[in-house]
Amino acid sequence: MLHLPVALQVYSVREDAQKDFAGTMQKIKDMGYQGVELAGLYGLPAAEVRGILDQIGLACMSAHVPLADLLSDLDGTLDLYVTIGCKYVAIPYLEENRRPGTEGFAAVLKAIPAIGQACKERQMTLLYHNHDFEFVRMPDGSYGLDYLYATVPANLLQTELDTCWVNVAGENPVDYIKKYAGRCPVAHFKDFYMEGPKTGDPLYELIGIDEKRAARKSSFEFRPVGHGLQDIPALLEAAQSNGAKWVVVEQDNSVGRPALEAAAMSIRYLRALT
Repeated sequence: MLHLPVALQVYSVREDAQKDFAGTMQKIKDMGYQGVELAGLYGLPAAEVRGILDQIGLACMSAHVPLADLLSDLDGTLDLYVTIGCKYVAIPYLEENRRPGTEGFAAVLKAIPAIGQACKERQMTLLYHNHDFEFVRMPDGSYGLDYLYATVPANLLQTELDTCWVNVAGENPVDYIKKYAGRCPVAHFKDFYMEGPKTGDPLYELIGIDEKRAARKSSFEFRPVGHGLQDIPALLEAAQSNGAKWVVVEQDNSVGRPALEAAAMSIRYLRALT
């Protein structure tokens, strides 16, 4: 049974939000979502975004903020999200030259504590949102994702586990939620379908990131929550039992149906769980 508030990652309906932000937020509210997680401001001033969400009655519980923005103007960038009222700020993605296993990862590990401290000073919490590329082995034998959390203390960085990408990486997302009990306040519920091995497919062009692999055919597709391979009841139980404060629905790409319809299917599924 669902006991946590549910937000929608706005990237899931990005084209609709770009065309009509206020109207799309109202549709999200009408579906039954209690909050949103932003991925950009869609050309609007922060105060206007806050006003729209307040009027509609949606909490902006979090925002995905590119690491490059945080590095180039930390104070100015964070202050935008203070204006909007975000409780969490998540680093959503690392470019290839900054990922675990590259020379640039050391600089990421050095920069994150300062970002986390700046968030704390604004009564916000810094999160890291994983994909599957963090599941490479470091020299000590640990995964890059675990190395990150072992290196940066929990009071400066918590986790926003993306359960889809944990699964794609070959690990059990239920176990990972339990592993980071008390450190995973936001859990990304993302469903998918895949045939064949969980490696070697061109997955990232499906989330709008060109990695020059679009010519290869993928057996992978994102699906509404409850309509793919994920064990959603088990994920929900784990999240609710291990300290999560929010569930965030995310579907990077909707196949065969409008994105808003897919978002509605996800929340209906979650609300129907008993």
